[in-house]
Amino acid sequence: MIMMELVLSAAGPAVAILSVLVSLALTIHFVKSIRDPRRPPVVGTILHFAVHFNRLYDYLTEVAEKKKHSTFRVVSPNHRECYTVDPRNVEHFIKTKFDKYVISDFNKDMVSDLFGQGIFAVDGHRWRRQRKLASFEFSTRVLRDFSSGVFRKNTVRLVAILSALSEKKTDFDVLDILKRFSLDSIFEIGFGVELNCLDGSNKQGIEFMKAFDEANALVFYRFVDPFWKIKKALNIGFEATLKRHLGLIHDFARQVIATKRNLLQNQDITLEKKQDILSRFLQVGSKQDIAEDMNDQHLRDIVLNFIIAGKDTTSNTLAWFIYMLCKNPLIQERLAQEVQQNMLGGEESESESETIHNYVNVCITDDALEKMQYLHAALTETLRLYPAVPIDGRCATEDDVLPDGYKVERGDNLCYVAYAMGRMRYIWGDDAEEFRPERWIDNNGVFKPESPFKFVAFHGGPRMCLGKDFAYRQMKIVSMAMLYFFRFKLADETKRVTYRTMFTLHIDGGLHVTASPRRMK
Repeated sequence: MIMMELVLSAAGPAVAILSVLVSLALTIHFVKSIRDPRRPPVVGTILHFAVHFNRLYDYLTEVAEKKKHSTFRVVSPNHRECYTVDPRNVEHFIKTKFDKYVISDFNKDMVSDLFGQGIFAVDGHRWRRQRKLASFEFSTRVLRDFSSGVFRKNTVRLVAILSALSEKKTDFDVLDILKRFSLDSIFEIGFGVELNCLDGSNKQGIEFMKAFDEANALVFYRFVDPFWKIKKALNIGFEATLKRHLGLIHDFARQVIATKRNLLQNQDITLEKKQDILSRFLQVGSKQDIAEDMNDQHLRDIVLNFIIAGKDTTSNTLAWFIYMLCKNPLIQERLAQEVQQNMLGGEESESESETIHNYVNVCITDDALEKMQYLHAALTETLRLYPAVPIDGRCATEDDVLPDGYKVERGDNLCYVAYAMGRMRYIWGDDAEEFRPERWIDNNGVFKPESPFKFVAFHGGPRMCLGKDFAYRQMKIVSMAMLYFFRFKLADETKRVTYRTMFTLHIDGGLHVTASPRRMK
């Protein structure tokens, strides 16, 4: 076995490339549909994806923009991939014909190690049950009030940490801090666990966060590695690394579930007082006679899906938001002015921690959040250019014709590229690549939404993100506090900031900034 691993490790790249080339040649030679004008044009192969993997979403943007292909195909030896940036097509397959497009077996196979049977990786009755239960919980006032309290409490801690860094006049990785903030918040809201990653005291929690990010990236890399199953079976290469990360992730999730079960069994707590989502899932799930979906493995999958939905989306978006404000200082100042106008009622104190606590908990009211129209627009503009989930898709269960006239066949994977859609001039105008929050503001200064199939950052149709309002509330609370107390600048204006290619749009290498205090009025 060791000798085989050494041989595969040495010869693997050459064998892999040769095998893929041969397979693609055979595919191109025998598949007549490649020349079928009714089908989307073929613009490349999976090898192009591998070559451009580190800038994959920009590559797809260039194909759509420069080659004028709003819908196109990529040749792969083991599955068929179609991509679109046409809002009409997006609405067609994620809403109009929702039941005719599912998660493909190919994709389920890829992601099941990380997502399991969670809501992002299932269809049919499992999806409907999880969606119904989650929808009910997200609509409760109990969860809304509880989550807002958690957001504010952790924002106080966040501002205190940034204040200490500001006093040192040194740069820091704001993405890392925001990821720890989001993980603390999502664990408390989701599972009733105070993780304490933000202050660095929970080493196990921080290891979990890092392992989760690495697993996210490594599972996504399987899409351009046709030999990942062989590597997994032999436990070599990236797959060996992924296995270690997954082991840590699953052990940590099991500990959370076991702790929660013990607490619920040993405490007589009514459902109304069970504020975290996991407790309410356990309680409501048993009453709704869906115990088969509430065993430890399925709960683990629910936990992990909830983490990727709650941690990655908000932390990444807030980091890209800070980046955009650093690149557009006039917009940063305009937002700070809007915050100053609405942060009313706080009191100064001799203690800095008390001052921060007063402003965050007294000034950032629901009414103040509602008035932050330009902030809402700026966060939305950030999501337009840097969507938390840059690409998503489904598989056709039958032959179909898209609104743009192209035919898709049963078994085709059809993906929308949200990252590219945000940069399409024919969708957003000639200034599509500019960060301009004003595009979301009407003549009365009020935020104006767009079609969820044009602005697809929160998906759309029956699978539209249930946590959209929660995400905006958290981001606005954090943004208001950060902009009220600090002015941000990039630590190195010359350094290129880009993403790491994975399921969610992380900034590659973090975002190093400086924070200088603002004069409080």
